[in-house]
Amino acid sequence: AADIAQRLAAASPAAGLTARARCQACHTFDQNGPNRVGPNLWNIVGRDKASVPGFNYSEAMRNAPGTWTYEELDAFIAAPARHIPGNRMNFHGMPAAADRANLIAHLRTLSTSPVRLPTN
Repeated sequence: AADIAQRLAAASPAAGLTARARCQACHTFDQNGPNRVGPNLWNIVGRDKASVPGFNYSEAMRNAPGTWTYEELDAFIAAPARHIPGNRMNFHGMPAAADRANLIAHLRTLSTSPVRLPTN
């Protein structure tokens, strides 16, 4: 948890907007935006997994426990198939830790009440 807290403290939401280009083919980001191949990502930080209305989640994702914490998002974006085996996300992962932190910092801004940043 300290690792993601440190990376988020140094992260740039603006750089995360650039990193988000890798996600745009499958996801939307606006409040009340439509689902595409992947679910809408508005308000993802702190949201229950597999909870976007109207999206047909894989069984693996439906059975994944918990919420999208900063740590969970970091692990999933790093390697989706390894973190939740059997999910249908067609993305190999984002290996660079700084890129993931920037993306997560950007995703955090997509909310009317963003989740507090973690502390060390």
